[in-house]
Amino acid sequence: MTLSIATTSIPGDLSARLSAISAAGFHGVELSARDVASFAGSAKDCAAMIADLGLKIVALRSDETAFEFERVLDLGADLGVDLLLSADAQTPADVSGWTTWVEKAASRDVRLAAMVPPDAPGESYAASALDLIRAIDHPNFGLFLNSLHALAEGARPASIGDLPIDRVFHVQIADAPKTDIAANHYSKSSRMLPGQGDLNLAGFVRILARGGYSGAWVLDGPHSAQSQTSAEVVVNDGYRAMVNLLNRVRRREPDAVFDIPKLTERVYPTGFEFIEFAVQGDDAGALTDLLSSLCFRMERRHVSKSVELWRQGAINIVVNTERRGFARAAYLQHGSTVCDMGLRVSDAGATIARAAALGAPRFSQPVGVGELDIPAIRGVGGNVVHFIDEKSNLHRVWDIEFNPVTAAKAIQPAGLRRIDHVAQTMKYEEMQSWLLYYISTFEMEKSPIVDVADPAGVVRSQAIESPEGEVRLNLNGAESRRTLAGAFLADQHGAGVQHIALQTDDIFETSDLLAESGFPRLAISPDYYAALRREFGLDEALAERLQAGDILYDRRGGGEYFQIYSDPIFGGFFFEIVERRGGYAGYGARNAPTRLEAQAIHQQKNEARAHA
Repeated sequence: MTLSIATTSIPGDLSARLSAISAAGFHGVELSARDVASFAGSAKDCAAMIADLGLKIVALRSDETAFEFERVLDLGADLGVDLLLSADAQTPADVSGWTTWVEKAASRDVRLAAMVPPDAPGESYAASALDLIRAIDHPNFGLFLNSLHALAEGARPASIGDLPIDRVFHVQIADAPKTDIAANHYSKSSRMLPGQGDLNLAGFVRILARGGYSGAWVLDGPHSAQSQTSAEVVVNDGYRAMVNLLNRVRRREPDAVFDIPKLTERVYPTGFEFIEFAVQGDDAGALTDLLSSLCFRMERRHVSKSVELWRQGAINIVVNTERRGFARAAYLQHGSTVCDMGLRVSDAGATIARAAALGAPRFSQPVGVGELDIPAIRGVGGNVVHFIDEKSNLHRVWDIEFNPVTAAKAIQPAGLRRIDHVAQTMKYEEMQSWLLYYISTFEMEKSPIVDVADPAGVVRSQAIESPEGEVRLNLNGAESRRTLAGAFLADQHGAGVQHIALQTDDIFETSDLLAESGFPRLAISPDYYAALRREFGLDEALAERLQAGDILYDRRGGGEYFQIYSDPIFGGFFFEIVERRGGYAGYGARNAPTRLEAQAIHQQKNEARAHA
């Protein structure tokens, strides 16, 4: 069961695509006849290059409008391929010439697979497949299945359970969002990598594996013409997605054989251990002033580095002003930024092992005297994620690497308990890479994408979280540089954390304490509160308290959500203070346009003052 990928899913010239495929860990390719035609050399030269890269051609696909069988059969012979695919959807009424083709293929020990029609009128996908097999009853003729077609329009994986699996010669895997659009539209514009969409791919693979399917598992990702990222990114993401999917199936079907590395279970993150900022100069002062106004206390200093630990409740904020090392490099590349975050896990070693097996690069830097070597990886955008467990001394990092500040000023906490969520902003085309990285490594599930209306465009937002909400992440994809998220990306020179939400148990008590400490909160328009009164029929006293504290509000079912935002600092970063009541599980998406408008007004006022 060779782990393979269709070359049409990858941008760039064929040589570069094949090199990326081999480097990522795939063992096979589904090759397109058009790709071979564009290759600068003969078909035999192409086959030799593929073999030199350690790859196998699992099938040759023809995308011709008419299946030019003799030409493709000869091409397959030059390539050493024993399976030819016809991408033309065929129905029994169209098969008069197929018997001749199959017999010619059989005379050369070649098999022929036809794509099952995705939208045969009045028939299910499985029924169409059975009709094909019955119409062309030859051992060298089989089916070419695609998960998009099989699972379109709500079809269950069990629907293919009655197919003769020995006649399934080739299987492509692709995902898509939940939708009621037709299957043929799926294949043209909605293809995604496994895990990015909503199809039950694990069930689809499980049915085939249980039935004895022995062919290749071929990733059929977005067509290369749709991709805006490099071949390396597409292939590495695809490898991670396929290995994660097949590993899930193998846990349910231990007898299934896949040529993938053995993985530990997905990691359950139990919380954020720390968030680390790389800052210098005036920005360092702006950050520590903002932390002070949030009633954080600087409790510890690193034993040998210019690094401070600020704390409140279970929240650890690390301020790194070092002039060398990774934080300095992150600062030079991105400006003032969140460069690192630590996640609490049960086993840091197992976490690293899984992430590395899925292609995430390990991170390391020189460890000084008295410092811990904390396991870490680089995320998709180059940020670092450290892992803290209690199986070793890792959870004692603050006692081992930091000295208490004995003369620290006593500060009244503002009731901030823990990190509620972290929002990362990125280009939209990078968003799916981040999604795959998190959901394949950690036990986290995604929510549907939400389109957020920015005054200058649209930002696409997708939330992912651990089962009990211990770790929540918001991935925000900016499609325009004119949006505030897009401007943040331009200032950061790449993806980064744009805001951190801190949770309180009493938003009004926290608001009053922050007012006393001089917290610079984002001013919200009175028009918002007039609309709030109308929409929710709020008690007047509650509405007045919300407006007095510039607190935003949302209600869903029996749950309520309260939000306060800080004014932004260095390049658009800001803090959010939230309270959840009654099991509210969202993120106040209805309030995002109001927040974005308020931030735009704040930015305009700052620019006017700067030019005054």
